[in-house]
Amino acid sequence: MKALSAVAARYAVAVTPDMGSLIEAEPEGPIAAQFIPDARELTSTPEELLDPIGDEAHAPVKGIVHRYPDRVLLKPLHVCAVYCRFCFRREVVGPGGSGALSPAELDAALGYVRAHPEVWEVILTGGDPFMLSPRRMREIGRTLAGIGHVKVVRWHTRVPVVDPSRVTGELVAALKASGKAVWVAIHANHASEFTAEARDAIARLAEAGIPLVSQSVLLRGVNDDVATLDALMRTFVENRVKPYYLHHPDLAPGTAHFRGTIAEGQGLMRDLRGRLSGLAQPTYVLDIPGGHGKVPVGPAWVEDDAEGLVVTDPNGEHHRYG
Repeated sequence: MKALSAVAARYAVAVTPDMGSLIEAEPEGPIAAQFIPDARELTSTPEELLDPIGDEAHAPVKGIVHRYPDRVLLKPLHVCAVYCRFCFRREVVGPGGSGALSPAELDAALGYVRAHPEVWEVILTGGDPFMLSPRRMREIGRTLAGIGHVKVVRWHTRVPVVDPSRVTGELVAALKASGKAVWVAIHANHASEFTAEARDAIARLAEAGIPLVSQSVLLRGVNDDVATLDALMRTFVENRVKPYYLHHPDLAPGTAHFRGTIAEGQGLMRDLRGRLSGLAQPTYVLDIPGGHGKVPVGPAWVEDDAEGLVVTDPNGEHHRYG
């Protein structure tokens, strides 16, 4: 108990009633592993970093990360409905973290977007931007709607799954940014997160015409087997969410117990290819530590040898091409 108190003093902890019910039903299960503090979080390994994906190195103004030429992250707040034990921003989220942007800071961040015509897409993240009030969400959307070179607005959130009652008709309407393509990326890591209430919340977004994509993290002890990943990706598609990214865990402090190897992840992706529709295949990606960008790290299906190309099929058999 003393160790768990130390974890809670070091990193933010919050569990919604929806996730709490799932944890009560299975205290040692995959949902508990994601949200309940673990004494192993107090142990950091030498390769772990306070800012594992290098946000600060690409932050020209507070609240903006401009890592890629055509898109920026806009982080209006660092509050979440739940705090994942593997979070790569665990040093800045929560009550003791960086908080929300002040009105002046948000104006400056949006001013940066306005001043950079190369920015085609704005990705709202944090924290969880669905923790904003619908009024503030609507204000941000209206401002972005008035910036001609911004064409795509994407909201990244865990709320529809972990706190679905927040996804009201008012919130869904607030996502609108006139003249822009608005997308929502939904984070979930296990099929059991999709309660009846979560499915209804996702349906409210889908039926409003908002295209939905997924984000998941490959987590040891949560979803690092092919049957669990298969079920997760099928559940996304059944709920009109296109699987997008399966992230290899970042090198956040105190998260080594969640990380398998990239080779293990590649093996799982190879197994998924043989059993799961292409519509349900995510891209396995790694954020290169230090802020050098995100790259696919899935298995290689084509190799070149002295005699030409060799292609591996989903059953592991090799075939010559050409």
